[in-house]
Amino acid sequence: MIKTRKSIAKKFKVTGTGKVLRRTAGKRHFLRNKTVKQKRRMSQDRSCSDGVTRFVKIGCPNLF
Repeated sequence: MIKTRKSIAKKFKVTGTGKVLRRTAGKRHFLRNKTVKQKRRMSQDRSCSDGVTRFVKIGCPNLF
């Protein structure tokens, strides 16, 4: 049995179709300098690249 890497499991989410989603960086501080459009787009989850998806599959085999 392979253990799940909890740090990976907390940062990524897997959809029903198997896509891996991540949070957008840059929404923690310096928000006054960013436009409303930028902040709204940062609230949405983004899909990950193929390399990151492979890394998440190795670290969290129970999510797939």
